[in-house]
Amino acid sequence: AVPRTRILATGGASRNKKILQVLSDVFSAPVYTIDTTNSACLGSAYRAIHGLVAETNVSLADVVKLAPEPRLAVTPTAGAEELYRPLLKRYADLEQKVIYNPASSC
Repeated sequence: AVPRTRILATGGASRNKKILQVLSDVFSAPVYTIDTTNSACLGSAYRAIHGLVAETNVSLADVVKLAPEPRLAVTPTAGAEELYRPLLKRYADLEQKVIYNPASSC
């Protein structure tokens, strides 16, 4: 796991605990959700505000301080990292192969 990594899940699928558990297990990170609708619009609005105040050296972190507080939904299942770590490595290797040598990967 990447140190201090967490996943923020939003949208309709974030209500499905089984999907959240898979995310948590695969990435060996806790998954948080927020109680808000239209989260994509909310995120876009925060980025727009950040763009407006960018000249004042206000960070995006400062802009989103008033955002709804994420709630911990699930944590990784014990032992899941040992199962998924080799699969993530394999996926990353295949992705690199496709990116850097697409003709030979088909």
